[in-house]
Amino acid sequence: MSTSAVQTAVSLAAAHGVVSTDPVVLKDGSNVIVHLRPAPVVARIASRTALVRPSVAVHLARDLSVSAFLASRGVPVVTPSAELPAGPHTADGFVLTFSTYVPHDPSVELTRPDVLKMLPALHAELRLYEGELPVRGPMDDVENTLEYLEGLGVPDLEPFRERHAELLAEWDVHYNDVQPLHGDSHYGNLLMTPSGPVWNDFEDTWRGPVAWDLACLAGARGEEAAQRAVEIYGGGAASEDVEFHVETRINFGTLWGVLMERS
Repeated sequence: MSTSAVQTAVSLAAAHGVVSTDPVVLKDGSNVIVHLRPAPVVARIASRTALVRPSVAVHLARDLSVSAFLASRGVPVVTPSAELPAGPHTADGFVLTFSTYVPHDPSVELTRPDVLKMLPALHAELRLYEGELPVRGPMDDVENTLEYLEGLGVPDLEPFRERHAELLAEWDVHYNDVQPLHGDSHYGNLLMTPSGPVWNDFEDTWRGPVAWDLACLAGARGEEAAQRAVEIYGGGAASEDVEFHVETRINFGTLWGVLMERS
């Protein structure tokens, strides 16, 4: 898929006057991320996300909208491209967007505590975002992914269904202190640039409990890891909520791993 996705991105960019003679794939996972060298443009082409998100264009549009809003507030983020219409675009069966290329060192990553200390400032700005956001976040993704894998005839999905039902039964108890979140706030979504870290990838932004973003950085199951994440963040969430959302994230992440193997 990545070859045809790259060709589509290069062709669409060229149609808007942006020529790429040396495209390079930066990442080929949930999405295909391509630097359209020598242009300062990065294409994000929905890949596996398009299989399980019926509204994948809405997710990509949300990434652009939230990023543009945060940039207007002075937050260091990857911004929508100014070289051509940012999208989302649909071409050759792909949904894609264009963002600004940010020179960075992919070999350098912040630690979990580093990111946890940065989150309060990001959350303060995200609270001001007034765009429409989903309210079930990972639960929608789990249900959509289960439906897709069932359609493929993938066996042994029952443990995921059972665990999802257990977590869903407790969801309302832990759905508190809600606000716009990053949604996937792990250290891999911060680019290390010469001028400092830059936030990236707001495709999974949703309106949920702050504890979810902390759970993305807890690093382990259990009360101790959850409490440590809360303390480093500086309060603002209950450790039992973080612990619950770690479990939610593990179920989702493990199921996503099955999708990655099957697609």
